[in-house]
Amino acid sequence: MAVIVKYVVERNGEEKMTFTSKAEADAYDKMLDMADELFALLGKSDVLEDESKQEDLAMFLAQNKEEVLYALGAKRRPTPKKAKKLEAVEENSEQEDAA
Repeated sequence: MAVIVKYVVERNGEEKMTFTSKAEADAYDKMLDMADELFALLGKSDVLEDESKQEDLAMFLAQNKEEVLYALGAKRRPTPKKAKKLEAVEENSEQEDAA
């Protein structure tokens, strides 16, 4: 007989998602917390009066937190290491060609 550990994320008595990793369950729960906060913020706006649309948008923004932070300028996009190396190589070859 196998023993399987499952982590269940529950909201208002409703099971939302089941995970096999505590870290994944915690991350999902945190994302739901963000969606709740965003929903409350969107509720203060007259732009979206339909609660269903507010909920959908709040969930979308919470799921795409990194992109939202980049868009708001709160976080910088990481630059790929390969691109940096390629730029350095190109600059060196241009300088050698100019000399």
